[in-house]
Amino acid sequence: MKRPLSRTKSRSDSEQCGLPGQWPTRFFRPLFLLVFSTALGGCLSLPLAPADDAALAKGPIEQSGIATNSALVDTAVASATARPFRHEADAQGDPTMSADLWERVRAGFRLKQADHPRVLKELERLQRHPNAVHALLKRATPYLHHIVEKVEQRDLPLELALLPAVESGFRPFAHSPNGAAGLWQFMPATGRMLGLEQNPHYDGRRDVTRSTQAALDYLTQLHGRLGDDWLHALAAYNCGIGTVKRAIRRAHARKHNTSYWKLDLPAETDAYVPRLLALARIVANPERYGVKLPHLANKPYFNATTVQGALDLEIAAELAGIPLKEFQVLNPAYRQGMIPARKAYKVLLPRKHLLAFEQALADLPRDQWLRSMDHRVRPGDTLIAIARRYRVSVDAIRDANAIQGHHIRVDQRLRIPLAGRSTVALAGREKPRSRVRYEVRKGDSLYTIARQFSVSIAQLKRWNNVGRYIRPGQELTVYVSSAG
Repeated sequence: MKRPLSRTKSRSDSEQCGLPGQWPTRFFRPLFLLVFSTALGGCLSLPLAPADDAALAKGPIEQSGIATNSALVDTAVASATARPFRHEADAQGDPTMSADLWERVRAGFRLKQADHPRVLKELERLQRHPNAVHALLKRATPYLHHIVEKVEQRDLPLELALLPAVESGFRPFAHSPNGAAGLWQFMPATGRMLGLEQNPHYDGRRDVTRSTQAALDYLTQLHGRLGDDWLHALAAYNCGIGTVKRAIRRAHARKHNTSYWKLDLPAETDAYVPRLLALARIVANPERYGVKLPHLANKPYFNATTVQGALDLEIAAELAGIPLKEFQVLNPAYRQGMIPARKAYKVLLPRKHLLAFEQALADLPRDQWLRSMDHRVRPGDTLIAIARRYRVSVDAIRDANAIQGHHIRVDQRLRIPLAGRSTVALAGREKPRSRVRYEVRKGDSLYTIARQFSVSIAQLKRWNNVGRYIRPGQELTVYVSSAG
């Protein structure tokens, strides 16, 4: 069911283009920027950095009700029923039955390609970094089959399944300086508008299955509101539907062409759609562009189960028989090192490990679901003070002790969950950053400026879409960690 789009948001919270360098500018660690500058980031990517796959990922793409992320994506002119990238192998049978997921993806390409200079520019960037492209697409392994299935169920162009590469570089913990998060780089307000729950324990923008559903809902709505034009819809996902509509109105008023390629849009959006189209062209014919695609089997990578009750992520991974990192890659939405107790939450696991996990969890006594220590409440104690003392959240203590509100009593025994202060709990936590403007002075270089602000040269490049050279008087945008 489609969710109605809300009114156009301000650029700060509704632009999913907020990631540092959507490939080129929005995502903290974006897709193409991953390849071109350092890391990708769904629209998370930024400008290309030599030999760094982070540059391939781009930044967030939410604005005016559109969600994208934070990494790398771009697309071309108008939608079409023709499939220009269809391989000969596709004609031999149903591509959905192929052993190779890439064949299935190619068979579903429907956007018209264009030999536009902006597409060719992005294509050249990707070709210069074939290893980075390979690494970027390899990160899609746990997610792409699920995304492809959901796109096919809605009969949408399968180029959309590659959008997280542009938005976040298929990095589930990707976070842009402007606050976009997850594979699809949703801004907080856009995520809430689309029904993605966000609280201290759980961030639905990073939930693999729920964020995918929300992103496809959103793209479908944008497509319908923008005259069934997929290039306009993709542009709106990046810079906001309001921005695209205003550009179309200006073009109409001047009797100009209103195709995506002719609209006066932000520079980041000008590169965003071409970036996606360039990536699709490489996937369609990797041999031609000197890129080796990673092997992706055409079968589900994960299955889902539900957990009712507070469960430590380290214990969950042990029960499933997989490394903690692998568990988190599939379940990046849990922010405090534990699954909350308030309701049943979905857990994704590699298919062959699901049954073992369910059986082991059923056999484990509830009082062993959390690693914890005891605390006896003393006079003057409050939940906030206790949480600070043990470096956990108040909500974690409430969940572990079934406490409603803030009331505790002297001599009460509280269970303090250690998951809340584990380094694991911090693995995907975002570091807030603030934006500052810096005017280049004589003698400055990217190296000296990066050192001054404790950022990388690759980040400076993708945040400002610059190459190796800068000039005195030029103004640069720098995202500085609020922690220092």
